[in-house]
Amino acid sequence: MNNVKKQFSIRDLENLSGIKAHTIRIWEKRYNLLSPERTDTNIRTYSLASLQKLLNVTLLYNNGHKISKIAKISDKEIPYVVREIVAKHSHKSQAINAFKLAMVNFDQTMFFNTYNALLSENSFREIFKETFVPLLNELGLLWQTDTISPAHEHFMSSLIKQKILLNIEKLQHLEPTKTDKVFVAFLPENEIHDIGLLYINYEIILKGYKCIYLGPTIPLENLEDVLKYFDDIYFVSYFTIFPEKDRVNKYLEEFSKLVADYQNPNFWILGRQINFIDDAVKPNYCRTFTSIDSLVSNL
Repeated sequence: MNNVKKQFSIRDLENLSGIKAHTIRIWEKRYNLLSPERTDTNIRTYSLASLQKLLNVTLLYNNGHKISKIAKISDKEIPYVVREIVAKHSHKSQAINAFKLAMVNFDQTMFFNTYNALLSENSFREIFKETFVPLLNELGLLWQTDTISPAHEHFMSSLIKQKILLNIEKLQHLEPTKTDKVFVAFLPENEIHDIGLLYINYEIILKGYKCIYLGPTIPLENLEDVLKYFDDIYFVSYFTIFPEKDRVNKYLEEFSKLVADYQNPNFWILGRQINFIDDAVKPNYCRTFTSIDSLVSNL
């Protein structure tokens, strides 16, 4: 894992806070809000502390505080004012900013306070679809543009996984009410992006089906044992990065060999790598879905 990023450009600040670079410069000049350093070529750079302060300021600003009043709050006091607002309000746009602030600060308390405030007004399913999914999409873009470090992304992903697992556990003591299908959820070998699959596991159990969750990076041969125990298996997988685009059709060919003697194979797949599946060679038992909602509607 790379070291935590400690220096940020004004474009990084704009991407994370949603405040335009021009406005940030005005706040600097008029209110001494931030104190950037300068490179040898006179380019602004900002410390992690400056980013944290700007995210705090942004949350206050978006909640109706005038920037002139915010500027008078001491640096030590700002985080406490922000936590009070997060505890009182749980609007989704504010929650996403609060989660980003928790990520940058590695602040688990802020994450849980924000989540609990949302939960007081929304179901877990609503929080995942309306807040976590947009947040994760945004974090993916921030990570790809090197605005945040892998440490930040892993921190937030782990906390979201905790919430999915907690809600799965609440359901797992219930006996399945539907027996026409048994789902087996797994990710291909080397594929580790499991948040989407974890949530699908939750939805499958919620619908009353049995789901055997095998998790990330499962070699195909490891699926053989499951085939021996159940009829009407529906394999579910998420192709985010693996198999690579030039191997995805070969992967389906190898899967077909694995299930050749199985009477009723089914394979449901999501993820961006499905775009590289050749429909001409795709097995008729294989279905692709462009979203979690489209898959869940077919349960």
